[in-house]
Amino acid sequence: MRLLASQLTIVFLLLSFFSMGQQVGLLKGRVVEKGTDQPLVGANIYVKENLTIGAVTDFNGFFTIALQPGKYLFTVSFTGMKSTSFSLDVKDGSTIERHIEMEAFSTQFEEVVVRAGKFERKLEEQTVSIEVIKPRLIQAKNTRSVETILDMTPGLTILDDEPQIRGGSGFTFGVGSKVAVLVDDMPMISGDAGKPDWSFIPVENIKQIEVVKGASSVLSGSSALSGAIYVRTNYPSIQPETKVNIYSGFYTPPKAPANKWWSGTNYLAGGSFLHSRQLGKGKTDFVIGGLVAMDKSYIGAPKPGPYVADTNNIQDSDMGNKKFRFNFNLRQRSEKIKGLDYGLNGNFMYKKESTAFAWLDDTAGFYRGYPGAVLLENTFSFYLDPFVNFYTRGGIKHQFSGRILHRNMDANNDQSSKAWMYYSKYQFQKRFVNLGNLDFIGGVANHYTKSNANMYAASGSAINDLWNLSIYMEVEKKLGNVLNVSAGVRVENFRLNDSITDTKPIFRLGTSLKLAKETYLRASLGQGYRFPTITERYIKTSVGSFGVFDNPDLIPETSWNAEVGIKQGFKFSEFYGFFDVAGFYQEYDNTIEYLFGFWDSTYTFALAGFKFVNTGKSRITGVDISMTGQAKFSKHYEINTLFGYTYIVPITLQPDLVFAKDYKQGDASEFSYNSTSVDPSKGILKYRFLHTIKMDLEFVFKSFSYGISARYFSKIENLDKAIFDFEDATVSTGGTLQPILYRDYYENHNNGNLVVDMRISYAINLKHKVALISDNIFNRRYSLRPLKAEPMRTVMLQYSLNL
Repeated sequence: MRLLASQLTIVFLLLSFFSMGQQVGLLKGRVVEKGTDQPLVGANIYVKENLTIGAVTDFNGFFTIALQPGKYLFTVSFTGMKSTSFSLDVKDGSTIERHIEMEAFSTQFEEVVVRAGKFERKLEEQTVSIEVIKPRLIQAKNTRSVETILDMTPGLTILDDEPQIRGGSGFTFGVGSKVAVLVDDMPMISGDAGKPDWSFIPVENIKQIEVVKGASSVLSGSSALSGAIYVRTNYPSIQPETKVNIYSGFYTPPKAPANKWWSGTNYLAGGSFLHSRQLGKGKTDFVIGGLVAMDKSYIGAPKPGPYVADTNNIQDSDMGNKKFRFNFNLRQRSEKIKGLDYGLNGNFMYKKESTAFAWLDDTAGFYRGYPGAVLLENTFSFYLDPFVNFYTRGGIKHQFSGRILHRNMDANNDQSSKAWMYYSKYQFQKRFVNLGNLDFIGGVANHYTKSNANMYAASGSAINDLWNLSIYMEVEKKLGNVLNVSAGVRVENFRLNDSITDTKPIFRLGTSLKLAKETYLRASLGQGYRFPTITERYIKTSVGSFGVFDNPDLIPETSWNAEVGIKQGFKFSEFYGFFDVAGFYQEYDNTIEYLFGFWDSTYTFALAGFKFVNTGKSRITGVDISMTGQAKFSKHYEINTLFGYTYIVPITLQPDLVFAKDYKQGDASEFSYNSTSVDPSKGILKYRFLHTIKMDLEFVFKSFSYGISARYFSKIENLDKAIFDFEDATVSTGGTLQPILYRDYYENHNNGNLVVDMRISYAINLKHKVALISDNIFNRRYSLRPLKAEPMRTVMLQYSLNL
């Protein structure tokens, strides 16, 4: 496996010596609105069969694309315009000019091409539920890390850095994600903990984000038990582009009874840059970007009681966060071998970060950490991704890709770790014309992780390794212009420390039916599978007066998901868009939950704490509704909307199943859902929100823009009863243990949370823009998971430069 990654790198280096061949041709043009001749800024021109060929129009509607000699079929799309296409034959060294006029919206809708379903299809033709986030909202909200914008996606919640789709999991401190995260089809989930590192994703260069909802293991791998997130980045056109974004702001004092713990200004500041261009007459794509971010943190250092020993002695100044990231993309198109491109992507990051796992208390100390429950880390990470793509004349596409990733985390509480991850993949794609244009994709992926951390020594050694081999295949066929059918299979094989192995085949089937001009009915049935991570099995560490306990007997969890949905295009006067509603049913077997309890009395390092356990069978049903739209009243006035509502019913199917024993307090000898829940009466799974609402509304008038975003989370219906028992135990010590206080907050403030953000911006001209942005503008004091304070209000001033 390591050899394969090395071979990919060698192939890249060898191919870079190709320097002779045919001269490229140029396609130049302008895209305008028919009738007004107004330039369309940001129109997409691309080849559907190869999305790496294309461009986006500049501020005057112009574009330039360098092309190898040959025949091409281009598609042009723009929000609110009918998509159009044209073909051309590029000769050696020729220059072709095109003036493209696009008709305003009538019965056609913006064409959004997505690849999350493996095949490049229009969004409405996909056989699974997919939400798409475009750069407009990412830029407007001064997105410093991608998880904050993902939290605006209907059906998706980011809790403690963990992505949760349709209530597929409770909270796990971000470990063991049941949602796959991929950037340009490369996994961004850490191999040892199964945790996404959002700060590693180059938010300044995102083309679009695609969120797949429902079991996606066949499409996206083992971690996609309840869905997947695909981040697509931009490659340059022949027109160079430079973006600079700078911001500065502050946290405002919290509302009573929480105390303001800092003096002076609690600042946050940073900036990002991006430069992309084509070199060597369009043969080479070059992208470079970076980010710097700093803040004092909204959580202060622990202030233990007078009789509580705090060996860490953390100060407020230690809680600050810093992040430095540098990334690059290189892609070379071979002149000598038509259809061949190859390249290397890289990313390097250093971050100093503080994480508070629990608050000091639920009143004055709401925004301070609990003694011993603050993690201070200094982490250096990097990855290098070599790749080779080869498109043959017969319509076959070969993809070779690899990754070498290293993370070195130096942390307190004996939680330091080092990990190497090696990933390689080969994928074959072909359209079989003789089978009625049947599309086929097949591939093999290899994933190896080696971890060194004392907190995983419960396995018998601090060094652990996990190996995963996957083979997958998917076919898709369009019958006429109305029916699209897809089917897929994947076989996963895991090996942990050469002693624990598991192999599992999984399947999916989906269909999309066009009922009318803009009415699409879809249905899908898919299986999911997830192998527990090294962290879930073997982590053993103390966090103040509580701990995290190992479970070497943890076994894989599986699921199956059924869904029926309908996507409807609409137009009311000048307002047009898509409305989508889906009903879903998902069952889990050997459900892995992260639960709090008094575990086996043989543990001496902590009185109580969290543990990953298999809790039996569970079921989640619900409905997912979303709407995206745009109203264009003139070239100076428009309104953009995003709305989503998700309702889930997550229940246990085995409430009396005993999943652990030996209750340390003696009140019970067996752990089951019924015996460990605060409210087992309705069978609701722990740490879930039954109702979530996401909304964004933006008004644009000439150079001014005003936006408002809102997120609503209903109350937590159920949680571990042991959290209350532990509170009683810590309070009864007479002050030698810092009390864990949560019961009063849960019983009196757990009524749901509405969080509102606002922004206003002014475009000085086509290059310069300033914005004033406030998150949590009403300064709500709230918590979305037990013992975790969410940020108070922030106010930021942003300046953007686009050249």
